[in-house]
Amino acid sequence: MAQAYTPGLMVSRGCRWRCRRLLPLTGDVLVQVGDQVNSQEVVARTFLPGDAVPVNLAKRLGVSASELAGSMLRKIGETVHAGEALARTKGFFGYFQSEFPSPSSGTIEAISKITGQVILRGPQNAVQVVAYLSGTIIEVIPNEGVVVEADVALIQGIFGVGGEAFGKIRLVAKSPEEDLTENVITSEHKGCIVIGGRRITGNAVQKAIEVGVSAIVAGGIDDHDLREILGYDLGVAVTGTEKLGTTIIVTEGFGDIAMARRTFDLLASHAGREASVNGATQIRAGVMRPEIVIPLASQLSAESRDAGRIAGALNVGSSVRVIREPYFGDLGQVTRLPHEQVVLESESLARVVDVKLANGSTVTVPRANVELIEG
Repeated sequence: MAQAYTPGLMVSRGCRWRCRRLLPLTGDVLVQVGDQVNSQEVVARTFLPGDAVPVNLAKRLGVSASELAGSMLRKIGETVHAGEALARTKGFFGYFQSEFPSPSSGTIEAISKITGQVILRGPQNAVQVVAYLSGTIIEVIPNEGVVVEADVALIQGIFGVGGEAFGKIRLVAKSPEEDLTENVITSEHKGCIVIGGRRITGNAVQKAIEVGVSAIVAGGIDDHDLREILGYDLGVAVTGTEKLGTTIIVTEGFGDIAMARRTFDLLASHAGREASVNGATQIRAGVMRPEIVIPLASQLSAESRDAGRIAGALNVGSSVRVIREPYFGDLGQVTRLPHEQVVLESESLARVVDVKLANGSTVTVPRANVELIEG
């Protein structure tokens, strides 16, 4: 059977999903293999060094750098609080002494006899890594992190902004063609993952931020609205670090594009369930897609999982989305994969694929113009 490979998105009712949760530097792992964890449980912790605060103390006291050590009231390694005396001049026969209060709290890290500076190191900053996925710890990476595994329903989107978020799925659209506007978002959606149908409006994003919605998901978003929300043009940057107050995920693309019926129905079937989302997106090398991960209530049998599926394999019967005009956004199934190259309207040669669209018509498009919908 003819087979090709193409980039694709996962839209799966049931698959086994693993995620690696790693610290930015070595620290302590707080769980063991076999432990059951929930998505927001802390599984690893470390501490980052506090901010370094340089103080030109010799100049402040009016002494030479070499004399500074004799004026210090605190030694290297000692802790000092903001406002406490850090150093004192000897004065004149014990009189006319002057003290210099510490400008901030911290530990004295260095006293330089060359520059006359004292370095104060602020309190350590705790860094915690949560499980993200409610499931089972199947591997512990000593001093670094863990691997979590669970059977989930998984939806990958086209584009997103904002990082990881958690909450219950709340459906606010009656159909995939219904826009996600500010009118359907209420205070009841605080901490929830709100699912719309077609376009996310700019006003809806602002309302979601005000209410405290964890994430909003719909088919598309206008690039002008996105620019207004972010305050800048996104370009080709990696997303996921934005601090909007809510995560945004679009499943289809930019503009008024209805969410695929299959995706909408899958999300609707899990309304009320807890889910984890991540808007991080990277289009270039090392492709990373935004995702909605919904742990299932019970384990899947081996036969019902996506085991044995070859990622990216394009076969007759595969579900695809056309990603170029004139059929941009249309969904369909592959009916034929001709081996021979075909001359396109641009007079270039390319291998093509025949796709039967949802409206019943069959079109021939370059293989590079389709995206696999896996699952």
